[in-house]
Amino acid sequence: MRTPKEAILTGKTALGIEFGSTRIKAVLVDETHQPIAMGTHDWENRLENNIWTYSLEDIWGGLQDCYAALAADVKKSYGVALTSIGAIGFSAMMHGYMAFDKNDRLLVPFRTWRNTITEHSSRVLTELFGFNIPQRWSISHLYQAILNGEEHVKDVAFFTTLAGYVHYRLTGQKVLGIGDAAGMFPIDSDTCDYNAGMIEKFDALVAGKGYPWKLGEILPKVLTAGESAGVLTKEGAELLDPTGVLQAGIPLCPPEGDAGTGMVATNSVAARTGNVSAGTSIFGMVVMERDLSRVHEEIDMVTTPDGKPVAMVHCNNCTSDLNAWVNLFREFGETFGLKLGTNELYGALYRSALEGDKDCGGLLAYNYFSGEPVLGFEAGRPLFARTPDAKFTLSNFMRTHLYSALATLKIGLDILLKEEKAEVDSITGHGGLFKTPVVGQSMLAAAIDAPVTVMDTASEGGPWGMAVLAAYMLERQDGESLSDYLAQRIFKGQSGTTIRPDPADVAGFDAFIEKYKACLPAERGAVEHL
Repeated sequence: MRTPKEAILTGKTALGIEFGSTRIKAVLVDETHQPIAMGTHDWENRLENNIWTYSLEDIWGGLQDCYAALAADVKKSYGVALTSIGAIGFSAMMHGYMAFDKNDRLLVPFRTWRNTITEHSSRVLTELFGFNIPQRWSISHLYQAILNGEEHVKDVAFFTTLAGYVHYRLTGQKVLGIGDAAGMFPIDSDTCDYNAGMIEKFDALVAGKGYPWKLGEILPKVLTAGESAGVLTKEGAELLDPTGVLQAGIPLCPPEGDAGTGMVATNSVAARTGNVSAGTSIFGMVVMERDLSRVHEEIDMVTTPDGKPVAMVHCNNCTSDLNAWVNLFREFGETFGLKLGTNELYGALYRSALEGDKDCGGLLAYNYFSGEPVLGFEAGRPLFARTPDAKFTLSNFMRTHLYSALATLKIGLDILLKEEKAEVDSITGHGGLFKTPVVGQSMLAAAIDAPVTVMDTASEGGPWGMAVLAAYMLERQDGESLSDYLAQRIFKGQSGTTIRPDPADVAGFDAFIEKYKACLPAERGAVEHL
């Protein structure tokens, strides 16, 4: 087996780059699919004119800085320049709206998944299709722009997601991996393409507007995992690496969404498997064996990167409020001269939650930095409350905020697992919430009343999953499915930890969630008056 340096020099590598909500991360893997170098760039969305957005300068400056950090890591660790790569894949937070005219000019600022401004559109399309169309989906944004009478709509020649946009600029190919495409418009898993009947219904719905386009003409082409999605052009290589060291001609796999890379990173693409990704947002997914009995606004239907149907509960808010409180404790410590490392601080506070009362002792919190469509909130206000006789301790406080980070997801998954009785053999957790061992994992097990596994590779997350998808395109044998590839080549022999739910924790979380639902009018009041 080649050393990492030999793999780099011979191009026997794969690179995954993922645009998360707060960080762009690149992971380079060798032939054994182990990370050998990485780079990161921190960024934040901003609220401009009531729209959550990132600018084009944010996107390209962030990508170039992330790639430069990766190249510097390669140089420092192995003493060689990164001139070529076996294959590259890009992924990003799903959904949102990036619309371009025929000259590739961005028509309106990027509208991210975090926006909750398409309620009317979402409702109309859900009724029209008989299929849940969440507010954050790209088609919701397009139709809301039509309902708003926005001038730019007539000029739309192409619209896509963030991953699709980056891929297009680097390859010239207007394509999208099926998992990411499933967050733009409903997918027919039998054809592995957009649902043709629903496209016809949409075209009929807007026919009287006189637009010069049909919906199928402005959507990116759908590709499944393993298919070729073009190569890095000379212009694309210069855009990714302005130093000119990186060579053109590198093959790229289909760009994917963070849901798809999360499935890959947790080996959750086979039927009856599931995973929960917990970071700035949180979503839980189960690969389905059958259709839902009816439409649930709390549950989206998307797909795996190879086109299998997936039921998803997606919540806009997870760790942002929790992080804010941790930073307050950091600031408190610094006033006394305490310099606490991030891992040390989070670890101590998270572990204290394990000592809290199972029902949080009369404390309650809502973590809504932004709207939460799962529960009908168009905007959010972080809120903490307690009864006068509550057991107001640090352990209960931290347990409350960890419960709050999982609460909306639990409400949605209860519908999927208890009402719809979706069958799942395994749930795997990944993302920042699980970085401190045991704590987030045990809280999630209590929330869903099911065992939760965290793999040793979970800390690498989506970018590593994207690198694996790039490697799959290069390495797969004829007829080798993505699930077989993951089981036999990626995860075989890998270890992880599984935590089973404690019945007392389950009962405590259930008690908390009943109070949480009963007090939602308080959160509504905060949104309306604060």
